[in-house]
Amino acid sequence: MCLMHGTDVRELIGEFLAARAVRKPSVHTLQAYRRDLGLIAGLIGTEPVTLGDLSPRLLRSAFARFAAERSPASVARAWSSWNAFCTFLVTEQIMAGNPMPAVDKPRLPAHSPKPLRGDDTPERLLDAVSRTDERQRDPWPERDLAVLGLALCAGLRLSELLALRVGSVMGRDGERWVEVAGKGGRPRSVPIEPELDAVVERYVDSRRVRFGRASKDEALLVDRHGAALKRGGLQYLVRSCYRRAGVQDRVPRGAQLHALRHTFATRLAEDGANASEIMRLLGHASLATTQGYIDVTAAQQRAAVRANRTNRALRGI
Repeated sequence: MCLMHGTDVRELIGEFLAARAVRKPSVHTLQAYRRDLGLIAGLIGTEPVTLGDLSPRLLRSAFARFAAERSPASVARAWSSWNAFCTFLVTEQIMAGNPMPAVDKPRLPAHSPKPLRGDDTPERLLDAVSRTDERQRDPWPERDLAVLGLALCAGLRLSELLALRVGSVMGRDGERWVEVAGKGGRPRSVPIEPELDAVVERYVDSRRVRFGRASKDEALLVDRHGAALKRGGLQYLVRSCYRRAGVQDRVPRGAQLHALRHTFATRLAEDGANASEIMRLLGHASLATTQGYIDVTAAQQRAAVRANRTNRALRGI
């Protein structure tokens, strides 16, 4: 066991991030690790912070100060970052044991799905975006429809959309699927129906007309200049689609693009898909996460039955 108590923790953080980068996480994941590890290290109270300072007592104190100014979700994310970092140090035999179990982690309320509101909202959105809007400076309905279709009909996350390559759509006619670089480095294959396949093909054809043939390794989704779409550009695109369809009031706050994925999952549950099927399609690591969609659907069904006015006729009998 190699215990280097005087080693600067910032050097070890660099080694941890380099090891994580091999797994090819998103740039945002690595930035979150770096930010969370650096902020807590800065609150430990010594300069420089060394390996010997990573005691349960000092870490509890640092997290207590951090929690005084941050939301429980931010504290929980920082706790997870430090737990991963300390686990790495133990695995590499740099630290004897992980101190994080002795540091309280906030309990967060279960996340409830936030699908688009209104039974006809997905259809209204797709219809509006499929038509050319002359008010746009450079309309590209084929691209915009492909983005919405991949989120609404394949349940892709924002990071997964950005990671798609031209060659990610695979298979023969009638048995097509999209290869997805999922969250946490978990790849998955999502079947796509002929209707979505046709939408993606029309977009690829329109892209070829604009910018020429693309190789299979190039980003699938590009901006109006032919460059790979970035996070901010994709978020702006989706917001503009909501505006064009006039459904901004039907989008849950803080879930602009994720509402499309949640709508995909909720409709799967409403149409009878079981939790295991939804879990695989969404790329969830835990069945408990998926169960939320089933529970919400059950509540919606109960509300629908309660709204049946025939029930009211029974009250006087």
